[in-house]
Amino acid sequence: MSIENLVIIGSGPAGYTAAIYAARANLQPLLITGFERGGIPGGQLMTTTFVENYPGFPDGIMGPDLMDLIKAQALRWGTNLLEVDAEQVELNQSPFRIKTSVKTITSHALIIATGAKANKLGLPSEKKFWSNGISACAICDGATPQFRNEDLAVVGGGDSACEEAVYLTKYGSHVHLIVRSDHLKASKSMCDRVEANKSITIHWQTELIDVEGESWVQKLKVKKFGSDNKESINVKGLFYAIGHTPNTDLFKGQLSINSHGYIKTDAGRPETSVNGVFAAGDVADQEWRQGITAAGSGCKAALAAERWLSRNNLSSLIQRKNLEPKKAQKPDELVTSSKENFQIDSLWQKGSYALRKLYHESSNLILVVYTSPNCGPCHILKPQLKRVIQELKGSVQGIEIDIDEEHDIAKQAGVNGTPTVQLFQKKELKAQWKGVRQRSEFKKEIISLLK
Repeated sequence: MSIENLVIIGSGPAGYTAAIYAARANLQPLLITGFERGGIPGGQLMTTTFVENYPGFPDGIMGPDLMDLIKAQALRWGTNLLEVDAEQVELNQSPFRIKTSVKTITSHALIIATGAKANKLGLPSEKKFWSNGISACAICDGATPQFRNEDLAVVGGGDSACEEAVYLTKYGSHVHLIVRSDHLKASKSMCDRVEANKSITIHWQTELIDVEGESWVQKLKVKKFGSDNKESINVKGLFYAIGHTPNTDLFKGQLSINSHGYIKTDAGRPETSVNGVFAAGDVADQEWRQGITAAGSGCKAALAAERWLSRNNLSSLIQRKNLEPKKAQKPDELVTSSKENFQIDSLWQKGSYALRKLYHESSNLILVVYTSPNCGPCHILKPQLKRVIQELKGSVQGIEIDIDEEHDIAKQAGVNGTPTVQLFQKKELKAQWKGVRQRSEFKKEIISLLK
């Protein structure tokens, strides 16, 4: 079994930045992106909408688009990707062993960038409105046009909740702070700021029951503790500030982890309690949890890993045939099909015109994926579906429907969330999937219909 120089687990800003630095050092790192464990590949930025605080994008950028660019940069310099979950990690031996669903990997060095997932409330309508009015980061999303000069709500009573409530008022919004107890748990100075701010209304001893609206949040359903009377609060946004849970389950009992579940490192350093193992991003960051701080820590982890490998004579550097790698393969902007550009034999097209033509005229299976521009899981799923279609060599064709542009088509198809995938054979709906699934699941269903 060949031994990797460096394996990186996690594909958020920390993981991909670590990969960029390690790949440029000719270490040819292997990055395990993850798939379902601890959130979707790409990290929390894949579930945000507009990001205006990441340097280099003066007009802002969509979170999923930002992650697509960082990923493309890592691939350009020679990072190898394994798009599965790490299922077991053994750190009590050298080289380290990482087991996945497809193979076991050994590596001299390891960077853990598995991130932390924001805690959720599990409201009945939470999934429907996530990124459609519900967010876990006011700092990331609060300045977007949908929230400016609107009534908003923050759930929580600690420093983060209070800070986010004050922050949101900067943009002319009135904020309802939903607090379960009869006091704030934040620091005294932060409490003073909240209570002195006329644009913040505190709802004491209040429980959030659910969220209501059409395609976007419109109101909260709440009730006071000790009362059965439910009340409504009209808001256009809801922000969770009820803490984060770091994705450290794989490493418990093998690494030093603090009482809050974060991997222990010295301040400003990426080294963990095991030599050769480094931590980057939110998995070791209890305080800041920003995309840019995660990226910076990924840089540190890669540089530290490179030095450690070199110091221990463990590096096996690649020799590049070309000093300058090819241009990054960025996702192409798919043009909506029309009468002028439609091609009956094209494997992947976009829009209702292509859907109608293929539905009535093609003898192939038709795979329709319903997406939206700010849907992070859609960014993950579409390349997987395209690979399936390419592997099946013309027996199935794909069509992408943007539900923002063609809401009526999605409504007619009964689609109430993205991504949704429908598979048709001879005008008959044969299968439907919601959310991100393994590529093999789609391929298996298609092959069964081709027999």
